[in-house]
Amino acid sequence: MLKGNQVYLCALEREDLPYLMAWRNQREFRKHFREYRELNSDMQNLWYEKKVLDDPGTIMFAIRSVENEELLGCCGLCYINWVHRNSDLSLYIGKDQVYIDNRGYAEESCRLLFDYGFLELGLEKIWSELYEFDEKKITLYQKLGMQMDGILRNQYFYDGRWWDSKIFSILSGEWIRR
Repeated sequence: MLKGNQVYLCALEREDLPYLMAWRNQREFRKHFREYRELNSDMQNLWYEKKVLDDPGTIMFAIRSVENEELLGCCGLCYINWVHRNSDLSLYIGKDQVYIDNRGYAEESCRLLFDYGFLELGLEKIWSELYEFDEKKITLYQKLGMQMDGILRNQYFYDGRWWDSKIFSILSGEWIRR
């Protein structure tokens, strides 16, 4: 368990899956994810079994409230490359259908993940691909010191038009100096 002031990160449990599926299936959430289809319980269970339980390149956490242990969201390090020491960052707050909250849950979750990834796992870089309309995450990640590495033009088709993807990252030394 990774514990902060407001949230703690712990292992995802099978009982969390219906909440994650309901949050991910909301249109306003789904547009931010690579998996564009609505999920059914078979798909959610397969992801849990293949990625969360069996894939050493994926470390996912439930985000829970320190105050009452309520499930708030999900986060993790995905596509971990153990040779090149980098990982994709996954994060969302499902509680109250906010995606990225203003209470600090998402920010504290990232801080805990960055400490874990850099200080415990020895990663060199944590990166994320964000679609250009994902202003909440872009603002949060910049606040945390992530920098934009590049743009993938016309990478994502949504709502009748093409959108660019922006690649953000933070390096171990940048995080530790903060």
